[in-house]
Amino acid sequence: MADLANRYPENIAGSYYVDNQCIDCDLCRETAPASFKRNDDGGYSFVYHQPGTPEEEKLAKEAMEGCPVEAIGSNGG
Repeated sequence: MADLANRYPENIAGSYYVDNQCIDCDLCRETAPASFKRNDDGGYSFVYHQPGTPEEEKLAKEAMEGCPVEAIGSNGG
C-alpha cells in the first residue's frame, strides 16, 4: 500500500501520488498518460497532473488499482 510519507517530491499536490515503491513498470503511464510521467533520472513515475475530468479520474483509479507494487496512492484530498 502506498505511503504518503514516502511520496516522491515531483508529485503535484492533490489526491493521487506515487511513492518510493515504484518499480518503473510503465503501467500507470500507459493507463493514465494525462496524469503520470516518468522521472528519467530516477527511473520511477510520478503524478504531474491531478485528474480533472471524470475520465481522467477513472483512468488514474484504474492505474492505482493495477499497480503491481501498490506504489500509487490516493489520500482523498
